[in-house]
Amino acid sequence: MSTPVGDPLSRERSHLASSRSALRAMREDVEALDISDVTANWVNAEVLARQIGERVKALADLSDTPLFFGRLDYLHTPGADQAEGAEGERPQPEAAYQTLHIGRRHVHDADGDPMVIDWRAPVSQPFYRASKKDPLDIALRRRFGYTRGDITAYEDEHLSDPAEAAKTSRLLQQEIERPRVGPMRDIVATIQPEQDEIVRSGLSGSVCVQGGPGTGKTAVGLHRVAYLLYAHRERLARTGTLVIGPNRSFLHYIEQVLPALGELSVQQATVEDLVAHVEIKGTDDATAAVVKGDARMARVLRGALYAHVTLPTEPVVVVRGSRRWRVAQYELEDIVRELLDRDIRYGAAREALPQRIAHTVLVQMERSGEAPDDRVQDAVARNSAVKAAVKAVWPAVDPAKLVLRLLSDADFLAEHAEGILDEDEQKAVLWAKPARSVKSAKWATADAVLIDEATDLIQRTHSLGHVVLDEAQDLSPMQYRAVGRRCTTGSATVLGDLAQGTTPWATRGWQEALTHLGKQDAVVEELTAGFRVPTDVITYASRLLPHIAPGLTPVMSIRENPGHFEVRPVSGTTDVVTACRDLLGNEGSTGLIAADARVPELARALAEAGIPYLGPGEETTQETRLTLVPASLAKGLEYDYVVLDEPRALVDGEPDERTGLRRLYVALTRAVSGLIVTHAAPLPPQLASTPSR
Repeated sequence: MSTPVGDPLSRERSHLASSRSALRAMREDVEALDISDVTANWVNAEVLARQIGERVKALADLSDTPLFFGRLDYLHTPGADQAEGAEGERPQPEAAYQTLHIGRRHVHDADGDPMVIDWRAPVSQPFYRASKKDPLDIALRRRFGYTRGDITAYEDEHLSDPAEAAKTSRLLQQEIERPRVGPMRDIVATIQPEQDEIVRSGLSGSVCVQGGPGTGKTAVGLHRVAYLLYAHRERLARTGTLVIGPNRSFLHYIEQVLPALGELSVQQATVEDLVAHVEIKGTDDATAAVVKGDARMARVLRGALYAHVTLPTEPVVVVRGSRRWRVAQYELEDIVRELLDRDIRYGAAREALPQRIAHTVLVQMERSGEAPDDRVQDAVARNSAVKAAVKAVWPAVDPAKLVLRLLSDADFLAEHAEGILDEDEQKAVLWAKPARSVKSAKWATADAVLIDEATDLIQRTHSLGHVVLDEAQDLSPMQYRAVGRRCTTGSATVLGDLAQGTTPWATRGWQEALTHLGKQDAVVEELTAGFRVPTDVITYASRLLPHIAPGLTPVMSIRENPGHFEVRPVSGTTDVVTACRDLLGNEGSTGLIAADARVPELARALAEAGIPYLGPGEETTQETRLTLVPASLAKGLEYDYVVLDEPRALVDGEPDERTGLRRLYVALTRAVSGLIVTHAAPLPPQLASTPSR
């Protein structure tokens, strides 16, 4: 590919303009497709039209988003294996790969030659992995600086030149520290080597990522989905992908990342969405929730379910015409025992039972000289006598009614929890006032998970190709089982931080969690380099680690800018509002994080001061850059600046001190550029000896 002469920045701007024109032409080509003569019927036409519509959306050019963010100059032309892209994508001409522009999606010109290479293609990998020690055949790596989608700067690294000293990328630091307004953005331009290894790991294996605040674990998980969809698109189009987050605010915050990378087909849900078999009307105290979330409840449910199966006490007589066919009681018992021994789903065994009985009748028919076929077997299976026997021996069970009985009937629970739950644990889960019906019951979140377990015992849950589970440290063992059912035949990416577990049942160790998930062989990776939280802030927050997660490696910030950090004694909410005003004087977003109980008081103070604010999950704008965040919803969110109100109240608002300190650790680590801790009450002693500024 020939290189034009002139100013490098002008040439890159010209290439950007040409690439945008090429992408527009690609979109117009798809929009102009005429499918009237290529579809056999209206169903095919609808499917194809939808696929074309999705393709048009994927080819959208986001004006404020850089079409490419880097460039690679290879010393030699990459081989054909590197040039290959996703499933079904043809290799590009070798001559086009001497100089490559790396971006969010593939763009080609009218002749099919690449103008921008997708960051997920094998040939793009050196952009993230090449170093002075191992340049990977790269002569030059160029990064671009952008302002509202236009190239304003570039920076070169001559990786093959030993005389050039290693240096920290200024543009990389600027991109990491760039102020945030609006939802989470992708990190495709700043992926680090250790992150890239996780992103590009294969589809067949599951990965668990332990990462402290600001290590980019959520972004790594989302980019891994984008990479897998690129590398295994046809397979995942059949099996599906799912991202599971802790709450709706979090999902709203991350929902623009995948579309910015050209991926529109990934579903998003919370665990509560997955198990929404009943309406949640009630809550559990911590003791009840812990017991209900314990994996032992799966054994209790299984025993209670299969207790409905009883061995037959009499034969079955099938009348057909003038003939009577008798299946002896011992033959029926053998059939039932064989189905129980096979350990198949309760519902599948119940469906198989009448067919097994009918088959026994058909054997008798054949011995008598008849020649019955499958239609006869189906007719026998539907015979009223067979149906009555099945109903008596293997009755249908409604999963919600099963859980309702366990939680309402002390004798029934005791019968099936004996040797599994002790008396105190049984009392903890029993409802004080039994519900009359499934609809009138005040179901709690943990109850819905139990119903989901029972549902799966009866009928197998559909499995997806890949599931990303974020903020996993807060899940109970039973919730892990619920997620694991959604990827029994697929793989999973598990993301979390043991130090940020803020539920009484929080994960104690990843191996235990992965066992409950059904992914015991998952590889556990640890991210310890902090890209988001400034040095002074993460150092302060890490004082809590010995008390909440002993032995966990503290995050080491790689930020050159130490950030703004201050511990400010205050006398009331007026001073907290002043701290918010101070931080709003900077560019970017500001979050005011407080104990849930203090949020109404702070909301009134902000309103009286005339400061507009948003709630978690609402998108910030240039006009409204302050978000008032209850501490219970802060996990996974980030703001350029944070005012943390009254740490003592935040800790005291949790069921126990350890959970409260973990909640505080989460709140302290939401800031990207600066943090002010305001307090009228004494600080928790675990944060002692901190100088004010």
